[in-house]
Amino acid sequence: MKKKKKSFPKKPALVLTAAALLLVGSTVGSTRAALTYYSENYSAQMNMQSIGVSLLENDKVVSSRDYISNNEWKGTSEGELLTDLLGKDDTFTPGKKYNEAISVKNSGTIDTFVRVIITKSWQDKEGKKNTTLSPDLIELNFLTDNGWQIANAQSTKERTVLYYTKAVAAGDTTPALSDTLRINPSIASDVTKHVTEFEKGKSITYTYKYNGYTFHIDAEVDAVQTHNAKDAIKSAWGVDVNVSDDEKTMSLQ
Repeated sequence: MKKKKKSFPKKPALVLTAAALLLVGSTVGSTRAALTYYSENYSAQMNMQSIGVSLLENDKVVSSRDYISNNEWKGTSEGELLTDLLGKDDTFTPGKKYNEAISVKNSGTIDTFVRVIITKSWQDKEGKKNTTLSPDLIELNFLTDNGWQIANAQSTKERTVLYYTKAVAAGDTTPALSDTLRINPSIASDVTKHVTEFEKGKSITYTYKYNGYTFHIDAEVDAVQTHNAKDAIKSAWGVDVNVSDDEKTMSLQ
């Protein structure tokens, strides 16, 4: 007799994203962020009515999603980063550090573990990513002495994956995973000189490599239940972790 497979509810975790872009030497603009959730199968049952997560920037909620009932959610459906980065008449200055504290709040009613994926890129006026321009010049200063851990094996120059290694209780907020943002001033020195000879002289022009490009920062947040967390995280995130017996802390394998 064949054993019947257990069926578990889908939608076990939440994912929300926020994105922002900035034109070098100009005022700030921003892009919309979509809020979605996972539809992976869990190996443990979960009460969806209890889950919720919010992304904070400088202690201000940027985007959030909380389950109500019957597949209904409350919270913002889009988020924008860097909207308060500059003053009214300010222009962005490469080399200057700007406050950029990103954290996560558990806005649900059950304890969760959280992960944040930060993606940095340069895009042209049509929104096409230029992979020849260095995302390293987009310097978000990460803080890893407060419970956040960078998963180096999962990270690249463009993407940084961070895990908060402590369970986030309902209503609590993690410490900030970053504190400042700046664009490396070396972008101003990446210039090509063009000399055109004429009969009566010559003209010299300079072309800046990053001129006309915008830098993008995307923050994607995942929340996973702490109950049976080891299997839940493996199912939702595809990574192996160690979880303490009391399900209060986790560590990457």
